[in-house]
Amino acid sequence: MSRLATTFEELAKTDRKALIPFVTAGDPRPDFTVPLMHAMVEAGVDVIELGIPFSDPMADGPVIQRASERALAHKMSLRRTLEVAIEFRKTNQKTPIVLMGYLNPIEAMGYEDFANAAQRADIDGVLTVDLPPEEGIECSALLKARGIDPIFLLAPNSTDERVQKMDAAGSGYIYYVSLKGVTGAGHLNISDVENKLQQIKAHTNLPIAVGFGVKDAQTAKAIANVGDGVVIGSALISKIEANLDNPEQAHKEIIELLVSIRQAIDN
Repeated sequence: MSRLATTFEELAKTDRKALIPFVTAGDPRPDFTVPLMHAMVEAGVDVIELGIPFSDPMADGPVIQRASERALAHKMSLRRTLEVAIEFRKTNQKTPIVLMGYLNPIEAMGYEDFANAAQRADIDGVLTVDLPPEEGIECSALLKARGIDPIFLLAPNSTDERVQKMDAAGSGYIYYVSLKGVTGAGHLNISDVENKLQQIKAHTNLPIAVGFGVKDAQTAKAIANVGDGVVIGSALISKIEANLDNPEQAHKEIIELLVSIRQAIDN
């Protein structure tokens, strides 16, 4: 059983929900990410989505766009993102790591080389935002053959047929984009999210993690009442952006926010 499957199974046994933070590798500087990942685990996160910096992150709002720009200015890349995972794994063999990014860097490396490199880095899942399952057959097969879960996105306007395709193609969990728009945009309508998750769950047994609009502990708690996991990204990266001259303060504020969210969704 994969780390992701084990994690969600263990959470379900105790009626708890997954807390899944997103951070961009190398933002605001390369030596910031691994210590933050370890601190996030201590704060109670269950899965870490590690963002691959990219020059054209089309699904991301301004906050994460600027995070990629800062990381790229430090020469971060797909290979260096994998090095971050390797460094983290030296002292943490339990927490699942999901790479989240865009297809261009993976295609540039080559699907098989990427799958091999991800396996060497002990990656658990890959979420490629702009790779739908119809076009990801080759890449998904290479990942699955190496014990890595391909993870796909569902949106508010996804049909039942689309859900069934995602269920057949993916594993680990489904990432539900809670609103129409980019990361960090808009305000969630929890009732709409709940109704859509009920529709999705009629066609899949995979856990469903909800992201794109989670801003604080109150929002996270509402999402945890209807989903299997809560993904938070822009709200964390905003702490980095507000403290570019003081990364230690950014680290502190991120952990404080995650602790408050952990407490909220557990309660």
